[in-house]
Amino acid sequence: MVNPLAVVLVVLAIGALAWGFERYRTRFVRTDLLLAGGAAVGLLAIVFAPVIYDQIGDLLNIRKRYVTVSLLGNVALLACVFYLVSIVRANRGRINDLTRSLSLEQANAIQADGGGETIGVVIPAYNEEATIEKVVNSLPKTIRGYLVMPIVVSDGSADATASRARSNGVTVVEHHLNQGQGGALQTGFAIAMREEVSIVVTMDGDGQHPSDRLERMVAPIIDDEADYVMGSRHKGTDYSGNSVVRRAGIRVFTRLINLLTKSEITDCTNGFRAIRGTELSKLTLTEERFSAPELIIEARKNGLRLQEVPITIEERQAGETKKPQLGYAIGLTRTILTTWIR
Repeated sequence: MVNPLAVVLVVLAIGALAWGFERYRTRFVRTDLLLAGGAAVGLLAIVFAPVIYDQIGDLLNIRKRYVTVSLLGNVALLACVFYLVSIVRANRGRINDLTRSLSLEQANAIQADGGGETIGVVIPAYNEEATIEKVVNSLPKTIRGYLVMPIVVSDGSADATASRARSNGVTVVEHHLNQGQGGALQTGFAIAMREEVSIVVTMDGDGQHPSDRLERMVAPIIDDEADYVMGSRHKGTDYSGNSVVRRAGIRVFTRLINLLTKSEITDCTNGFRAIRGTELSKLTLTEERFSAPELIIEARKNGLRLQEVPITIEERQAGETKKPQLGYAIGLTRTILTTWIR
């Protein structure tokens, strides 16, 4: 008598092989073929060689065959999920790269005053129409003889952020799709390197980073005491209104980075920083969202001299924070570990 379950498993195995063959001859991705082949072998083994699962169960001290099969099936399913997630991330990365490339091409017509004695201030902004004009206009024209060049990256804003930032000849680049703060910084850095600026400063577009602290941020680089300067709210003053849990989380992640990189920083998520322009190209930046830890770790791995200066973080002047409430800790942990180990 034919076992209906065996027939179903054989049909599923043939279907998996057919899917893998079709995927391979269409896209020639070996992983798809291997996954399909592994799934087919596993299904056929249940029908024609179930003793294999008994042997695996003995190694794992599992007595019941169905438990072994379920365990291996769940492991295989988890592997497929991770594979699909990697494909999604890779496709998203390609789309983001294309978006940034198009934005940079559109920015080619912008003639900004650059050169060897310029400080490029990169300001990523997402729906910051209420504050971006005030932030840009608050920037000084020069700092210790260096010309200050604002570079605003409107990161997929759905409001008037870009138009309000275009004042007094400010360089404004628009992302047609939201890239996240890290993606916006990468675009701003690309423009800064194209303009061959001496120092790159990053600050938020919501008014939390006072522009009167700019000279304090760039002074260690101008004086050749550092290559990478970070602002620290813990050494200065914090009016951001972060919750106790968030403040505690920042301290935990800061200590983790210090442990992994043998550093002594106090504020790992602060977006107010200054980087020597000639050192910027050494940093490998891939993170779209949680960019602050990636920048710090990359700076340490490439031998940049780090220094912290006390700053004041003001309360947001308008709008709400864009940082994700769910998954923020997971995202920071992933960024720290992947950047450290790569």
